[in-house]
Amino acid sequence: MSGPTILSVSHKTTYHYSMTVATAQHLATIRPQACVWQKIVSHTENIDPYPAYRTSRIDAFGNDVLYFSLDTPHETLCMTSETVVELSPRWDTLDASTTPAWEQVAERLRYRVGAPFYPESEFCFASPNVVPSPELRAYALPSFTPGTPIALGAIDLMHRIHADFEYETSATDFDTPAARAFEMRNGVCQDFAQVMIGCLRSLGLPARYVSGYLRNDPPPGQPRLIGADASHAWVSVHCPASGWIDLDPTNDVLADLDHVTLATGRDYSDVSLLRGSLLGGGEHQVEVAVSVLPV
Repeated sequence: MSGPTILSVSHKTTYHYSMTVATAQHLATIRPQACVWQKIVSHTENIDPYPAYRTSRIDAFGNDVLYFSLDTPHETLCMTSETVVELSPRWDTLDASTTPAWEQVAERLRYRVGAPFYPESEFCFASPNVVPSPELRAYALPSFTPGTPIALGAIDLMHRIHADFEYETSATDFDTPAARAFEMRNGVCQDFAQVMIGCLRSLGLPARYVSGYLRNDPPPGQPRLIGADASHAWVSVHCPASGWIDLDPTNDVLADLDHVTLATGRDYSDVSLLRGSLLGGGEHQVEVAVSVLPV
């Protein structure tokens, strides 16, 4: 069994506006989640211009979301965060072949009057960027033949998406829906994740979107992961008894000691780095610098 890994995450995002922003109200998802496999050793953040007001709240998905307002006129907004996390191995004891048949999981979460409520069922339905469809279901079914264990089927689907889709940074935008990325068969990590989520939900299976970071320098002998110089995205599928299983279709791996979890939601629209409203601003350009290195 492998041991824990400690990673240092540095994330700097700078927005350059074509016109002066007079005032702004923002929600920022820049604080990594604390969970069973991820311990937050330290975290600091800085916003320039300095906010006139700031607070935080835990949203419906368990994310620590920062709210801040700016009343200083500005043409540049810079957000930086420095985090150290300790990651524990997650999959040493996972036996995908012994997980329940995918049909049993889907049936368990199907709505019936008087049936128990399972929180993961909320991730079986459509969301702003991911709409289940017959096309996505048809693509997923070869991985989920009758009686296939859910984890085996999800891992095979991950393999196929990785093989069938091309990583192309200029092919899509931040609001490209899963259906469009599926048609084009290309995109970035966000698109790979949302297509896979759409496939799983089209079978009635619970799947959620995970945002985070990738380690920049791989251990000796291992390839560098795709998407390691910016924020990253992958998929969680829920399996009874095993919990949420994280799969990275962009890199065709289970998310483990190279993946730092930032936030979870239904799709990208729930966990975008920065949301809000501006008075002024015009067009904007974004610069992102991410470093994830072992301590």
